[in-house]
Amino acid sequence: MSDPILKVSGVRKSYASGDRRIEVLRDVTFAIAAGESVSIRGESGSGKSTLLNLFAGLDAPDGGKVELAGSAVIDHAARVKFIGIVFQSFYLIPELNALENVLMAARVAGKVGAVEKARAMELLKKVGLAERAQHVPSQLSGGERQRVAVARALINSPKLLLADEPTGNLDEKTGESVIEILLGLCAETQTALVLVTHNAAHAARCARRFVLHEGVLNAVESSGGATPPALPATR
Repeated sequence: MSDPILKVSGVRKSYASGDRRIEVLRDVTFAIAAGESVSIRGESGSGKSTLLNLFAGLDAPDGGKVELAGSAVIDHAARVKFIGIVFQSFYLIPELNALENVLMAARVAGKVGAVEKARAMELLKKVGLAERAQHVPSQLSGGERQRVAVARALINSPKLLLADEPTGNLDEKTGESVIEILLGLCAETQTALVLVTHNAAHAARCARRFVLHEGVLNAVESSGGATPPALPATR
């Protein structure tokens, strides 16, 4: 692997529950390089969202280290510069049209000019929404809203894209089109992609696959494109 954009070493995380602590992540070690696509599956409550929060520096591990672009300091400035995030819920601003929603991430980065506006329109074109740029979210379908969210996540040219159940609110056909767009754009821009999903078929499309179970992140061996094994039953 070339120098990883994200490197995680021996990470542990637990939370207090009454008079005891629940161990959510145990000795997680993981790395991803530019242009790679990695999927993570796991039953509900397995700690997938907690892991993504650690990747994004939105939470701190109890032990171990998370490094983004070689730095263990993942603050707001680092997130803006290096990370894009796509959520299960679209989190679009209802009063803003598609173009303005995409540009919102550029505003957070502190710069919205002609270059950013042109990039936003180009991204909307790439996700098939150039003609819907002036439509507000209520005028868009669920799949269209998620495609706007993908464009927004990529507006600042991040090195790492974290996608947390991006098809969870979509029907199967629409979900497949969103995954196609995600994988295609990340490969084109050499953006590292971490895809958290319950969908085995979507997970199988990534170059590397992992399953998170009882706090342990295990690699799934390649099986010539076969469907990954079923997840352990939810307890």
